[in-house]
Amino acid sequence: MSLLYVTDLAYPARGRRYCDEDIFLTSRLREHFALALCHPADARALMSGFDAVIVRNSGPVLHYQEEYEAFRAAALAAGTPVYNPLTGRADMAGKQYLLDLTAAGYPVIPTVDDPARLGELPQVPEYVVKPKQGADSIGLTFTATPDGPAGAVLIQPRIDFAYEVSFYFVDDTFQYALHAPDPARRWELRPYEPTGEDLAFARSFVEWNTLSHGIQRVDACRAPSGELLLVELEDLNPYLSLDLVPAGVQDAFVTSLAGSLRSFLG
Repeated sequence: MSLLYVTDLAYPARGRRYCDEDIFLTSRLREHFALALCHPADARALMSGFDAVIVRNSGPVLHYQEEYEAFRAAALAAGTPVYNPLTGRADMAGKQYLLDLTAAGYPVIPTVDDPARLGELPQVPEYVVKPKQGADSIGLTFTATPDGPAGAVLIQPRIDFAYEVSFYFVDDTFQYALHAPDPARRWELRPYEPTGEDLAFARSFVEWNTLSHGIQRVDACRAPSGELLLVELEDLNPYLSLDLVPAGVQDAFVTSLAGSLRSFLG
């Protein structure tokens, strides 16, 4: 079984080294699959030579939107297996899910996409405004008077949260959790031991997404009142921070990923 592993080894992520994580993962996945690496802009041209494509640390799609859309269309037309599957309902499909989850009453940071609907949000001194098609905090601003074209921006109350925490899943199986004790240092992460309530929170979003296979990262913040609120559900190319977990956890993750890939590819 051959895999085309899609990554941008040169992407300059803040506080993270995408290349190190993908060098580690590919070195371990080679024990299970024949594989080759390529840049996301080359995936469409190369994928026909492989049994499947796995999209990993490929960077924000908006940097190569045209190439990504062409890749998706070609993969769907050819029936090429792509992991994560292209049916994801969260970040893979844009940020509409934050609005949908808000409307459905899920524990998510309340979100609207029209300044005229500001009254639907909690009244706070400052709001977070970011492009609806953005990623990686690109274009994010803080303001007391949100504006922008209806449908083009996301508006959320700026929450004075205690910390952020991320839960990592392969398929529907929880792998590990990491948290950032200092809200100002998002990527200075430490291991986190989740409670049963924490895991139920995270699992509810994995179940909502209905992906049969794949890697998902559930990002949340601990609100002042104590509950967790969803920040982001990353189902396209979530960075895993594998360098911050013990070797045994890394081994278990690779075993789960290889098993998921084998099951997905039949």
